[in-house]
Amino acid sequence: MRKLSIITVCYHSGSKLTETVKTVFQQTYTDWEIVIKDAGSTDGSLQELQAFLETADAGKAAQVHVISQGDTGIYDGMNQATKAAQGEYFYFLNCGDRLPEATTLETFMKGVEEQPGSLIYYGDVCDMLRRSRVKSNPHMDAFGCYRHVPCHQACVYHRSLFEERGYRTEYKIRADYEHFLWCFFEKKANPKYIDVVLSEYEGGGFSETKENRALSAKEHKEIVAQYMSKGQLFKYRSVMLLTLQPLRTWMAENPYLGKWYQKFKKLLYR
Repeated sequence: MRKLSIITVCYHSGSKLTETVKTVFQQTYTDWEIVIKDAGSTDGSLQELQAFLETADAGKAAQVHVISQGDTGIYDGMNQATKAAQGEYFYFLNCGDRLPEATTLETFMKGVEEQPGSLIYYGDVCDMLRRSRVKSNPHMDAFGCYRHVPCHQACVYHRSLFEERGYRTEYKIRADYEHFLWCFFEKKANPKYIDVVLSEYEGGGFSETKENRALSAKEHKEIVAQYMSKGQLFKYRSVMLLTLQPLRTWMAENPYLGKWYQKFKKLLYR
């Protein structure tokens, strides 16, 4: 069994798939496998990946497993991939995202070993679109779960959290958010923060389009009601309103103000 399963779900990804895989091959940490779940691409992306694997290190190439079959969406694809993954821990790295440094996984997994007793470990990510490091809350609590949890590119999960239950595919935008809350409240996963930029992600994805923001808000409202009391929800919504949450969101998403906002947030967390 490998220590870490890196799961990438893709469909008609072009050269992005191979570029993401290359950043894994460049890692000094080697106790990994890559599980690629493709939904049946016909754009040549799998052929490009195969051409790269044929010229790459044979040992590492053997650690790449491709599943090509239909699915009902990204979360269904992720669920299919977890059933094939063999690692002790799962890490979901989106197609087009990359590991920023050659030592990223080595540093992060060392942090995992040094902080036993958790089922979720998480770090930071870098939003390449807005050119800023997105700082995660280093002390996750119920309020942190309400307002913002680390995206899945920042999280490494113990496999047991997916052996019992995968993503709920009725949620189209926030299935990973719902799963994190289930892990936190129901499975007592005790998430632990590691001060590492785990991935650089593209930004501007499916969940960030104008059309899907309303659906995202609707799903958020439904999900938090399953895990938090009415008293908690009233308190948290009031705090968000009083701390000018819409303005802060705008600042975080602004290409020019985002990096300064993230620096302020980092100081606040400290």
